[in-house]
Amino acid sequence: MLSDLLKWGGKRPEKGQISGGSPSAATTTGDEPVVGSKAFAKFLAALTSSPSPVLIDFGPVIGTNVEFFGDRLGCKLFIEDLIGDIDRQTKAGTPDNLPKIFETRFRHADASVDGILCWDVFDFLDKKSAEALAHQVTRMLRPGGVVMGLFCTAAKMDHVSFTKYEIVDEGSFRHRMHPGVGGTKRAIQNRDIIRMFEGLNVADSFLLKSNIREMLLRRR
Repeated sequence: MLSDLLKWGGKRPEKGQISGGSPSAATTTGDEPVVGSKAFAKFLAALTSSPSPVLIDFGPVIGTNVEFFGDRLGCKLFIEDLIGDIDRQTKAGTPDNLPKIFETRFRHADASVDGILCWDVFDFLDKKSAEALAHQVTRMLRPGGVVMGLFCTAAKMDHVSFTKYEIVDEGSFRHRMHPGVGGTKRAIQNRDIIRMFEGLNVADSFLLKSNIREMLLRRR
C-alpha cells in the first residue's frame, strides 16, 4: 500500500517530489462552498508546541494544504489517503477488507505522531472498520498528541459523495468534489466515538449548523 510521505524541515518541496501523486495547485469551479471551522485553529495551536511536529492527513493530496502545513508548522507531513482506500474497496465490492487493511496500513511506530487529521473518514466506515482504524489512531498518537475528526449527526445517508477538504485559512475549508464513487454515510453517537477512541480524551467538541460535529481528541 503506497503512502505519500512529505518530510519538511520548514522548506517547501519542489513540484514532483511527492511520490504517488503531484500536489499541483488546487483548481476550483468558483462555486464550491467555503465552510467555517471552530476546531481547526485549536488543532493547529496544539501542534505548535513541538518544534517539528509529525502530522498524518487521512485525505488525498491537495497542494494548497501541503503548502499551508509547511508554511504554518514546518512539519513532517504524511499523506495517508484513506478515502482512496475506501473508494477502491467500494468499487471492488469488498468493503469487508477494510479492517484487515487498516491493521497493516500504517508503518508509523507506536506513540510517534503529534497530530492526525481524520476529516470525515469515520462516517463512511461500518462499526468493525471504524474500530480497527480508531485503534491504529490511538496506537500511533503520542501522549499529548491531538486528533481532529468531523462526524455527521444526521440520519444514515446512502450514496453520498466523498469530500476533499481544501484549507482556506485556520478558520475555514473549501468543500471540493471527490471523483470517487462515494458511499454510505453513517452518524456515530458521541458515546460510541468516545468508546472507540479508548485512551483518548475529548478536548473540544463543536456542533456546526451543517449537522457536522467537529471533535478534538487528545492522548492522555
